[in-house]
Amino acid sequence: MSSAPERATAGFLVWRLSTKWRVAVDRAVAPLGLTHAQYALMASLHGMHRSGLRPSQRQLADHTGLEALYVSKLARALESAGLLARTRDPDDPRAVQLSLTEDGLEVTGRAIAVVQSLLERLLEPFGGQDSSRARQFTSELATLLDVPLDPPEPATEKEQS
Repeated sequence: MSSAPERATAGFLVWRLSTKWRVAVDRAVAPLGLTHAQYALMASLHGMHRSGLRPSQRQLADHTGLEALYVSKLARALESAGLLARTRDPDDPRAVQLSLTEDGLEVTGRAIAVVQSLLERLLEPFGGQDSSRARQFTSELATLLDVPLDPPEPATEKEQS
């Protein structure tokens, strides 16, 4: 039985699930010296590198949905911890490219395994990560992520009268 209120809106449930997930990942990766945000950055960077990309901070911010300033702050902290390297982009001296260090690769691999275990537990009611129901849920989440949620433009005086 769900602990969500009987007449909960989709927005409320999205907020509750995202909060539950963030807290669970924070707790799971804390023994590795990471926060959820640091994990998201490192796991995304790991995946992008596996795809042959060497992203800039801006590209990683766009990929993760995090603000560029926050990615910069996270990258500096991870660089100080020896998990990430920041280098100038040879094609654009204003841009900074990011890569995981050897220690960063090792910690990221362990963190991904921990979070994958959490994800399996989360999706178990759907039949696990590989079930058709979980794939449909993932597709629906991706659809929702594509919906622009920019604030509406303020009405002009002419429109208000």
